[in-house]
Amino acid sequence: MQGPHRLLGVFNSTPPATPHLGLATNGTSPQRLEVYVPDGLFLSLGLVGLVENALVVAAIARNRNLHSPMYLLICCLAVSDLLVSLSNVLETAVTQLLEAGTLAAQATTVQQLDAVIDVLVCGSMVSSLCFLGAIAVDRYISIFYALRYHSIVTQPRVLRAIAAIWVASTISSSLFITYYAHTAVLLCLVSFFIAMLVLMAVLYVHMLSRACQHARGIAQLHKTRRPTHQGSGLKGAATLTLLLGIFFLCWGPFFLHLSLTILCPQHPTCAGVFKNSHLFLVLIMCNAIADPLVYAFRSQELRKTLREVLLCCWWG
Repeated sequence: MQGPHRLLGVFNSTPPATPHLGLATNGTSPQRLEVYVPDGLFLSLGLVGLVENALVVAAIARNRNLHSPMYLLICCLAVSDLLVSLSNVLETAVTQLLEAGTLAAQATTVQQLDAVIDVLVCGSMVSSLCFLGAIAVDRYISIFYALRYHSIVTQPRVLRAIAAIWVASTISSSLFITYYAHTAVLLCLVSFFIAMLVLMAVLYVHMLSRACQHARGIAQLHKTRRPTHQGSGLKGAATLTLLLGIFFLCWGPFFLHLSLTILCPQHPTCAGVFKNSHLFLVLIMCNAIADPLVYAFRSQELRKTLREVLLCCWWG
């Protein structure tokens, strides 16, 4: 979602278009801070995210012990992040080839390719947010309905939910790209982000509260209330800060960007934010790199399988 038609801008030998979804700039406004993001950084982050998430998918596919509903959701999150990385690598590479004159293509071909990449980027971003929310719901059920977890979160239900997320992401991304200039589309995207943020915050805070309450109960039994409760509370708070902090830091600026597009599309201050749209996309790509570290590699079973996959690749 770098925007519409970054490829078309290169093809027509014009400066890159304003960011996707109808973002505006004002060339007559005072000088504003603009962070330059080299294409090499896009490629590097994209390749790291691509390899990292591909390893997660390979590890989960290899180990049957990791075919539980929770790991299926983590696998789908990795696929979404892999697509985010792949689409940005593909767009950056094609753009570079067009700029260098190495790749020759007709305008209609470039336009079709640009539309496909835009749908891929948008769809993978929407699905990534959905799977982050689904993982939060899964963990919430595993804590508050532990005895009924396996009857509530069954494999068929999870597979149906996964299929629904992919279908909804594909349809919604196609609609978003087709009608990107309409304010209603921006409102839907911003509302969707806020809903995911609120959902994750409420669920994880409630889980932290239950963990602290459980720690107090154990501490009272062992008559070591203060140290145990403090240690558990600090660990839970650190985990909560990590989960929500990464989510908000990586996704928040992009959706702030969209919000300002609705509220003040022509204001000079807002235009200064619009000029850094590529930086916001870099943060989303960083999220694709951080997700495996937060959700996948903390599992000892998955790390063990990952070592086997790497050894298998290394020794052929």
